[in-house]
Amino acid sequence: MPLAAGITAQILAIGSEMLTPEKIDTNSLFLTQELNNLGIAVTGKEVVNDSLHQISEAVLECLVRCDLLLISGGLGPTEDDLTREAVAMALGRGMVFHDEILEGIRERFRKFGRPMTDRNRKQAFVIDGAQVLPNPNGTAPGQALEIDGKLLFLLPGPPRELMPMTMEHVTPRVSAHFPLRVLRTFTFRIAGLGESEVDERVAPIYTKFTNPETTILAAAGDITLQFRATADGEDEARAMLRAVADPIRTELGERIYSENGDSLEETVVRLLKAQGATLAVAESCTGGSLAARITDVPGASHVFVGGFLVYTDAQKMGLLGIAPERIRAHSAVSEEVALDLAANTMARTGANYALSVTGYAGPEGGTERDPAGTVYLGLASAAGVTAKRFHFTGDRARVRRLATQYALDLLRMAVLRGE
Repeated sequence: MPLAAGITAQILAIGSEMLTPEKIDTNSLFLTQELNNLGIAVTGKEVVNDSLHQISEAVLECLVRCDLLLISGGLGPTEDDLTREAVAMALGRGMVFHDEILEGIRERFRKFGRPMTDRNRKQAFVIDGAQVLPNPNGTAPGQALEIDGKLLFLLPGPPRELMPMTMEHVTPRVSAHFPLRVLRTFTFRIAGLGESEVDERVAPIYTKFTNPETTILAAAGDITLQFRATADGEDEARAMLRAVADPIRTELGERIYSENGDSLEETVVRLLKAQGATLAVAESCTGGSLAARITDVPGASHVFVGGFLVYTDAQKMGLLGIAPERIRAHSAVSEEVALDLAANTMARTGANYALSVTGYAGPEGGTERDPAGTVYLGLASAAGVTAKRFHFTGDRARVRRLATQYALDLLRMAVLRGE
């Protein structure tokens, strides 16, 4: 859904290497943030391989759909650096050789005590009618063109070159060219509800608005609602965001765990700090990943006491004193053992809260009553000990991720309620 009455932009990332699993296009994230700060919506991003004709076709298609086109990469000296040639072909323009650019490249090589190769000469060619964007951090200058009121920028691929060039040359030109508006975003992160349930509850609210635009993103046990408003001024944008966010906040209540983008583990650590409380964990099927999520948060040492990785029955009995008859009667994957793991962890560490996780992560294991994907979570606190049974679907990694997500949310709700 396009933003109302806004200038739109598209981004082309050039490079066959970014169509492999080894290379990620991070430049587009930076460029999107810069454009959003100017009130410009990015309506499309595309990665194009190092093909003269494919780049040229992509440029023509983008210029039909947007007001501003940013192209990153393909300005180097090698045979497969074809962005200059492809854009010139798309626009039906020639290229002009600039002696001063070549001399600047030579000087850069002399500065580093290296000879310039003949291949670098191609970097001194500029599309006819383009403005040169200096690049003090590399040998490839950028280029800027105006086509029928639209702006097109050619930017180098290395982020250490692209980022300063964007801030110094692209942003000022865009600001001066377009009648810009304010674009602001607001985010809710939600735990304990599925994507369809969230949408069923909040769609009657957000569908009343076309501006702000609402996006729902779903991960394992974690839903993100993002609202994006565009307006003529800051106050108007903020008021538009409040108009949709306030009733949704009322509808979802405590299910919203973050309004600033913080992760669930960051939220839990912050709540524990505010209460002056501590936490310990006992993990079986999650293999330490719950403790890892908590300790990934800076400052977790203020609240996290430690944990027990009790993957086998012997470790459950030896480290945490789970009675053998308890396991024989109920199995290690049971509400009873989850309760004992949490209670004994709290008693042995002196923590204010203790979480336990035991289950069948799959794909093997499980019983008729508790098939693979079954997880029991235990929580001990001064208010007592409780346990809950969950059955998660998906592969082993997803089950483990969901187990840690629901464990953290179980703790979050207890801390919020002072339980």
